[in-house]
Amino acid sequence: MRAFGLIIVLLTGGLLLWGVRDFPLFGAADSPANGGVVTAYYLQHTMQDARVPNAVTTVLADYRSYDTMFETAVIFTAGIAIFAILRVFDDRGGRRLRKSQDAPVKGDQYRIIVGTTSRLLIAPIQLFALYVLVHGHHSPGGGFQGGVIIGASFLLLAVARNLQTSLDRFPERRFLAMGAGGVLIYAGTGLLCMLLGRNFLDYGALQAVLPATGPEMARSHGIFAVEIGVAVTVSASMFAVYAMLASRGRLKDGL
Repeated sequence: MRAFGLIIVLLTGGLLLWGVRDFPLFGAADSPANGGVVTAYYLQHTMQDARVPNAVTTVLADYRSYDTMFETAVIFTAGIAIFAILRVFDDRGGRRLRKSQDAPVKGDQYRIIVGTTSRLLIAPIQLFALYVLVHGHHSPGGGFQGGVIIGASFLLLAVARNLQTSLDRFPERRFLAMGAGGVLIYAGTGLLCMLLGRNFLDYGALQAVLPATGPEMARSHGIFAVEIGVAVTVSASMFAVYAMLASRGRLKDGL
């Protein structure tokens, strides 16, 4: 069985490497991604349309905002599906969780050093995540990247100490509510645009509720709002999936 699996892996890898030969050279000016009317419009009009220097952010959260909204919904749905399949309650249907163990235990003499160091790193990691989220307008970053970093900070605490310590700070009800809340933030921004008389996710309508703001800056603020929704959903879903898999659905003990 292992030999068969190895053959499949080698065959699939060989086919992928063979297909790479048809790719354009990295950075080639005549590649399909660099040509065409649509690509040229995105690169030339992102500042004019949304006052966002990073064209990737404008494409992600404005020009193709519908697609990104459903990507966020898919992430949340995947997290909920894993939760529904794996979640196991005790015999009385409760959610009894053992108390967190911050003190070292027998056979785990490194917990003090690793646990303390990790706990000191969590705040800077989360601060950097907020920087990545906020600065996504001007440099590589945004909701997906910031959300993953925030989720990783709670994973670090769970791995370095124990799962219950992370759940004390990010409990089950909270990460479920945040996962849904991020999608609602995204969709709610679009609904607000409709209530203001424009199309769904047409952020220019937000200038009516943002004083001294033109349609371009309104689109910039709208992009930032939906990026926050993406970050909330991604971080919550990421931690929920890890908690379910690490604890086999019981939300205690864990790895």
